Amino acid sequence: MNIKRTIITVLLLMVSFGLGFLTKSFISQSSENKTNLPATTNSGKRVTGIGGIFFKCKDPQKVRDWYKLHLGLNTDQYGTNFEWRLATDSTKKGFTQWSPFAATTTYFEPSKRDFMINYRVENLENLVEELKKEGVTIADTIETYDYGKFVHIIDIEGNKVELWQPEDLVYDKFDGGRTK
Repeated sequence: MNIKRTIITVLLLMVSFGLGFLTKSFISQSSENKTNLPATTNSGKRVTGIGGIFFKCKDPQKVRDWYKLHLGLNTDQYGTNFEWRLATDSTKKGFTQWSPFAATTTYFEPSKRDFMINYRVENLENLVEELKKEGVTIADTIETYDYGKFVHIIDIEGNKVELWQPEDLVYDKFDGGRTK
C-alpha cells in the first residue's frame, strides 16, 4: 500500500509540476503579447540610441570643470559630446551629448525630475504619429534645426523625454551647436 501511495504521490507531483510549467509559459506568452509595444514604426526602428544625458545641478560650470579635471571630459559651455561609430555603418559617426543644466532651468518642465534623456530616433514624424495612436503625451511640436529634428514626450511617470532625429554630418560640423 505504501508503494502504491508513493507512486501516486510522485505522479501527482509530476503532473502538477507539468501543469504549473505549462500554465506559467502560457501566461508569460499572453502577457508579453499584450504589453509589448512594437519595436518599430512603419519606417524602421523607434529608438536607435542615447542622444544625450541632461541633468540639473547647482553650478553647471563647476560641474563641467570637475568632470574635465577628474574624468578627462573635454567640456565647454554646453557640456561635451561623445563621438562613436554607427553599428550599421562604421564609416558614419554618431554623437551623444552630456550637458549639466542650472538647477533653476525650466527646460525639463513639466517634469519635476532633475534629469532628461534624449533618445536618437530614425523617423521622428512617423514615430510621433505612432505614439499619438498609442496615447502617449506629445509635449510640443517637432522643431527642425540643421543638425536634426526634436520633439518632447511625457513618459508614464511624468518624465519629459526628448526625441532627436539627428543629422550627424551637420552636427559634427557644428559640434553640437558649437563651431569648430
